[in-house]
Amino acid sequence: MSSLLLTGLRHHRMTSITATNTPAAAVAPSVPIGGSSIGYQPFRYNYNLRRWNVDEKGGMNKRNLRFWPRASSALAPMRNSSHPNTYLEVLKAARQKFTREISFQSKDKDISLAKALLYIAAEDEAFIAYNREMDACSFQSERRDTPLTSNAQEWDSLEAMPLAGKSINEWLTELDNIAREVKAELVSRDIGCHLVEVLEVVNLVLFELRGFKRRPVLVDPKYSYLHSVLDSGCGSAILLSVIYMEVCRRLNLTIVGSRVGEEFLIWPQTGNPEELFKVTSGHSLFGVVNGSCVDDPRSKASDLSSNSLSGLDIASNRDIIGIALANLIRLHWKRASRTNRGLMLTSPLRPVHDANNKLSKIDGSNVALVRPQDLRLAIMASERLLILQPHNWALRRDHGMMLYYNRDYEAAVQELSICMAFAPEEEAGVLEPFVEKLHLLRLESSWKSLGGIKVR
Repeated sequence: MSSLLLTGLRHHRMTSITATNTPAAAVAPSVPIGGSSIGYQPFRYNYNLRRWNVDEKGGMNKRNLRFWPRASSALAPMRNSSHPNTYLEVLKAARQKFTREISFQSKDKDISLAKALLYIAAEDEAFIAYNREMDACSFQSERRDTPLTSNAQEWDSLEAMPLAGKSINEWLTELDNIAREVKAELVSRDIGCHLVEVLEVVNLVLFELRGFKRRPVLVDPKYSYLHSVLDSGCGSAILLSVIYMEVCRRLNLTIVGSRVGEEFLIWPQTGNPEELFKVTSGHSLFGVVNGSCVDDPRSKASDLSSNSLSGLDIASNRDIIGIALANLIRLHWKRASRTNRGLMLTSPLRPVHDANNKLSKIDGSNVALVRPQDLRLAIMASERLLILQPHNWALRRDHGMMLYYNRDYEAAVQELSICMAFAPEEEAGVLEPFVEKLHLLRLESSWKSLGGIKVR
């Protein structure tokens, strides 16, 4: 019998990003991307004031463009290309659909985990494609006599956008196909509705026939995107849990989950938790679903019983999406700051006061250089998590600090000022001098951009 390889979610503590439940009001109608509202302002990226701006008419203005080595190839001749506008439209549409999917006006049980996570992936893929397009524009403008071969696929909407070769609807159909495979196995084995036997067949299809497995150490963010996990068969524990839950939902089985220590455990919903721990044929139903971590004495899962299980907080669909987003923030920030070993989001906050209690210098010259594309992806994940947890002061602080590293000082001042209204008094006291200096830095940057006199 194959046991489920989900040893739980190894929750790595990133600098200070947290995913907690916080009551929230209605979702804001205009959702920001990278510090700008997609409701009225097209996307831009900015790295050391080297940027591509797309104006409201869709035109592109080049300002000291920095060519990114990570862009693998040019997508097509771009002089009159409509691709940039298409990517911007997909960015906007994906964020809007994600926001509607997780809206607090909807019941949690009506939220589709798969759709929400695929909208996240589509937005990030469109962002990366947009950057490649801008790099290709730069490449072509510098080498006008060099023909560029297009490898871009033609698509014009979020629904048609390919994610690893399939559209969002096709990935949802892939989950349907897995469920059908489970049903076929149940029929061929003449298995009825006995819960343990059904879950054993789910494990067989997912982890033996399909070959899904957990990545023990997550470094590459691609294993935290649902379409990549469905495509490669490798992924984070939380996304394998999502796949397990989505497949079982299609079989009319309700699977619930909860974070226990560093693990994320799942089990079938039942009014009789004792049956989950009843040992049959050498294993319990709880062990069938969660695998080896149940027997690992180092895991808190090994201490669970029917009594303690009933006391766990069941993760809502919004909670699960929040965990997935927190993982993306951590992984993208780790990649963004890889050249600054040990750099934390909150590192600039502590040295604002020196030994003599005087304000230390904060200026644009001593902001650590980080990888701009990875930083922007972390910011985008943070924006989505703030939709879910708008009153989470620690998350808002970290979001403001990412904007600071991105040199978007105006947005950073705004976010950190809001954070101070929610933060404990001690934390607000740490933020206040930093925000004051950051406000001056914002004014100085504005004056410099207008050709003003340098402030000393």
